[in-house]
Amino acid sequence: MSTVETKNELIKEFSGVKYILTSGMRSKLLLAIYDGPKNLDELRNELKKPSATILHGLKELENINLIRKVQKYYELTSNGFLLTTNMVKLIENWYALNKNKVFWNSHDLEGIPDDVLKDVYLLKNAEYVASTTSDLSNAFNAYIRLISKAKKLKIIFPIYSENHFKHLIKLLNDKKLKKLEMVVSEEILKSIEENELLKKELINNKKVKIRCVERKLKVFLTYKKDFMSLTLFFKDGHYDDSQILIAKDKNAIKWAKMLEK
Repeated sequence: MSTVETKNELIKEFSGVKYILTSGMRSKLLLAIYDGPKNLDELRNELKKPSATILHGLKELENINLIRKVQKYYELTSNGFLLTTNMVKLIENWYALNKNKVFWNSHDLEGIPDDVLKDVYLLKNAEYVASTTSDLSNAFNAYIRLISKAKKLKIIFPIYSENHFKHLIKLLNDKKLKKLEMVVSEEILKSIEENELLKKELINNKKVKIRCVERKLKVFLTYKKDFMSLTLFFKDGHYDDSQILIAKDKNAIKWAKMLEK
């Protein structure tokens, strides 16, 4: 199917999505029943609406095969479950983006594949940390504190930064960091090789594994089993070390692994 045909299909289907999303009652009913079948009394108590309003909404959803009534209980059909699952993802994506809108709006997202970006809801618990005029190193220092106790790290390095390398080498030499996996571009690897100290401490270090990729990297991602951090480039192509997203939950780690692949 061509891109034009795909867009036409999406426009055609949007009317159905719009029918759900433009009605607070229809949306709330789907979300309420998403937790499990409910009868009219349970729906009335949860939604705080009169029976007539709820029954009207239920009838509308029954007519388009999104819910069905089984005895006294209303439950989602397969179509209803799939639609509501994606509606929940849409709401969570919106929340995740809006919560850290300064970060997302300020940066170039081209380095994040579409299939990873659509699951940005997994970062809904991420914390936004920014430097200030009174503390220009606030974001960087937050990053250093984050990695200082790590025993294993995976890092996508889109930049050549001796400052970052210096801290990683110290952690390796102090035997705090037991294993370091780095993903770098050919350009970055060449720069590391030309620096005798970095060549010795990183390339020739048995605790360090470096994977080189041909493409230019546009995300600075660091993660291990219990945290992840993300910094990006400005839209003009300059790397931004003044803003960072940090998360410590399983969903965020899952997102990081998707991005690293």
